[in-house]
Amino acid sequence: MTGEFDVLIVGGGLMGAAVARDLRDADPDVRIVMADGGPVIGPTPGQHLHDVADPAIWERYNQRVASGIQGFYTGVAPTSDVGSTLDGVEPGMYHLTSLGEDAAAMPAASVAWNAGGMGVHWTAATPTPWGAEVPSFLDDDEWLRDLERAGELLRINRNPYPPTEAGRVVTASIEKLFADVDAPGRNVQPMPMAARRDAAGVLRRTGPNVIFPPIADATSDPHFTLLTGTRVTRLIHEGGEVRGARLEDVRSGEAQVVRATTTVVCADAIRSPQLLFGSGIRPPALGRYLNEHAFLTGRVLADPQRLGFDLAALPTQADGETVVEHYWQPHSGAAQPFQVQIGTQTFTSEDGTRLAYQVGTSMYIPTEVQADNRLEFSDEATDVTGMPRITVHFAWSDRDRELIEQARHVQQAIGDALGSFDPETESALLDPGCSLHFTGTVRMGPADDGTNVCDPHGKVRGFDNLFVAGNGVVPTALVCNSTLAGMTTAVRAARAALTALGRPAKNV
Repeated sequence: MTGEFDVLIVGGGLMGAAVARDLRDADPDVRIVMADGGPVIGPTPGQHLHDVADPAIWERYNQRVASGIQGFYTGVAPTSDVGSTLDGVEPGMYHLTSLGEDAAAMPAASVAWNAGGMGVHWTAATPTPWGAEVPSFLDDDEWLRDLERAGELLRINRNPYPPTEAGRVVTASIEKLFADVDAPGRNVQPMPMAARRDAAGVLRRTGPNVIFPPIADATSDPHFTLLTGTRVTRLIHEGGEVRGARLEDVRSGEAQVVRATTTVVCADAIRSPQLLFGSGIRPPALGRYLNEHAFLTGRVLADPQRLGFDLAALPTQADGETVVEHYWQPHSGAAQPFQVQIGTQTFTSEDGTRLAYQVGTSMYIPTEVQADNRLEFSDEATDVTGMPRITVHFAWSDRDRELIEQARHVQQAIGDALGSFDPETESALLDPGCSLHFTGTVRMGPADDGTNVCDPHGKVRGFDNLFVAGNGVVPTALVCNSTLAGMTTAVRAARAALTALGRPAKNV
């Protein structure tokens, strides 16, 4: 079966949804086909699992996010090998090793095998990139406009949880430790989240079908086609032009070819470069410069007597929420290189008596961008999806390890300021891959010098109509959560794809 479209979007997660939304807002007649490899979780494509009505799905999701650690969305234990085929595999999160990749160097790395990708799992934290996190070669005004649009697409809420008495004294205590090293405006503050309250006061997370509603109901848009459970196995190209793609139904194995004038690959930082490699599109930087921040998790029980708050008066987590409040201490560059993610929880007895107020103190530690940290793709072996098998090469540098040790001391100081903190039992340096905030594998750059895969607008080197978008395009070492930075690349790619189509914006 052959289809003719203006734009093929590979991947139906947050980034793919954003590209579709900006194309549609610009021109209601653009013919879009979106191929999403995994099966749907629940009844509605692209629905964030926090807001799925099915109680079994909801319970499983909330059990896994309760730790606040994205790498544990797969569960604490490694996921088992899915076998030789994806047919019948339950949709969800899987470690790379479970899918047949060699990820010993990044053992906690995992990906979503479901429609909507990580966009149906993510915690929705959206702190703003700052300083060296922002690519220096981007125009400042254009960056700010793209950042604003990315925030609109994600529906960012700057203060999602009301502050409590205990939260005020906890954040004030933490702020005292950073007051001398904070850049202006970089003090402890509420964590922005892509979550808005509905009429009943419930925080609803932004999933792909919030960004682009036709994902939930494709019949609502006559020029949009959604193909779930459909893998893109190869891009068809000749002479620097992508003419379409070969698609394969995961269950039946039935193949089809889709023709499209323009293609935008938004598969994620692992599978976007895998698809390009498998299609014979192999810029020198493809898969290289793999980066993620190190993750030092911690927790401490705040001392009510020392800090001066009334434990008995504390509110508890709202239904469906894992925290009472969510804050962040931003980084401030070299003087203060860490992000501290701060989540609070109230523990109660069965009769409702307040027992303790726990403060999570997760340290996000920047790591050096290194070309040798990379994804290596095989020309011969394949993984369970039938794509080139991946070997992950990743190691912390000496400078990375120095910062990790520095972060341990900062975390200790925070714990000591709030209560009694024992790093042996209340802190852990998590395995590489656990943040799931992977960047750099299809990175952008200002010049075609072999150190990047695409230009600043996401156009793949050597092609006029092939674009990439998402976290993998980010070329810098992020300290903050990666989604907002990645979303700016989707905004840029959508704009560039529209230009490549030669379609003037009708509604902008």
